[in-house]
Amino acid sequence: MRQAILNLEESKIREVANAGMGRGDVLPFWFGESDEGTPEAVRAAAIASLQAGETFYSHNLGLPELRQAVADYASRLHGPVAAERIAITSGGVNALMLAMQALIDAGDEVVAVTPVWPNLTAQPLILGARLRCVALQPQADGAWTLDLPALLEAITPQTRLLVVNAPNNPTGWTLSRAEQQAILARCRETGTWILSDEVYERLYYAGGSALGAAPSFLDIADAHDRLVVVQSFSKSFLMTGWRLGWLTMPAAMTPQMGKLLEFNTSCAPVFVQRAALTALAQTEAITPRIVAHLKGCRDTLVPLLQAVPDVQTSSAPGGMYAFLRIAGHSDSLQLAKRLVAEAGLGLAPGIAFGPEAEGWLRWCFASKDVGRLAQGVQRLERWLAAQR
Repeated sequence: MRQAILNLEESKIREVANAGMGRGDVLPFWFGESDEGTPEAVRAAAIASLQAGETFYSHNLGLPELRQAVADYASRLHGPVAAERIAITSGGVNALMLAMQALIDAGDEVVAVTPVWPNLTAQPLILGARLRCVALQPQADGAWTLDLPALLEAITPQTRLLVVNAPNNPTGWTLSRAEQQAILARCRETGTWILSDEVYERLYYAGGSALGAAPSFLDIADAHDRLVVVQSFSKSFLMTGWRLGWLTMPAAMTPQMGKLLEFNTSCAPVFVQRAALTALAQTEAITPRIVAHLKGCRDTLVPLLQAVPDVQTSSAPGGMYAFLRIAGHSDSLQLAKRLVAEAGLGLAPGIAFGPEAEGWLRWCFASKDVGRLAQGVQRLERWLAAQR
């Protein structure tokens, strides 16, 4: 095996989850997905496609009608986006890796804003890139902010790619429009590509666009800018297990991306793409309800956590997570394992998202039953009381 692969760390989220899977007494909030199933109409579209025998290859870049539907959806959110700029991928993870394969050579410098979902920092290392991290900063109230001058200074003409995820997993931090404009201007100066992971853009609770989306680089960039945006059907349409996403890129890249898709996955399954067409057609019946429910989950969980002595957290503007730390507990992996074993509470350890997040825990609040969140806080309170 290549040394870069041997050096990869196994998921610490999985390490915690594996310790609690199969235990009926554990409340699991460790993974980044809702426990609510995909809407029935979306599932029915996939079933109809299978029954019609649509089990063959499709175009590398995706069904033309789905690419157009995605472009129309993106245009409603961000202004004109042509279908020629869209590639359908087998999930957001696949989209990220395809973009990095397209842009990174071994030895290239990649700058990433961290803490972040570990795939975004592991993928450049797999490709042999040199990774530099610019850390978000936790504030006294538990919110995380960007040191914009530090990031702009880190981006130089030697920086091939900037990787940024906003709304951010795990912190919920979201780029402001002014920050985006400054970053785009700097990357234009240095010739640096931007890879923007925006899979949580609709899970945004602070206003945003008319359709309710977080600020996107697509709002301000030109079609020819060195910008690739990753999106996914997973979060906004409750389709995590379907493994379907898309890339938005300069049109000149698209034919080349089709070649890369051939050598990675060939294409996404047709019946999954049919389901996605139905999801997009019913966006306004699906996504606003999901977002409203998640906002209610956030607004239930965060105040309960803030009322627990020694717990620090804030109400994040985007995403589906509460990010918290508990005074006196600096080893997040050990703490997460203890909470599973001793409290029946499954949370993700902060160290899984980078050293900047050590001492923190991620709690996914995407729960169909809001009462489970309150039950989880009660378990945490009882466990903490027993430690005193």
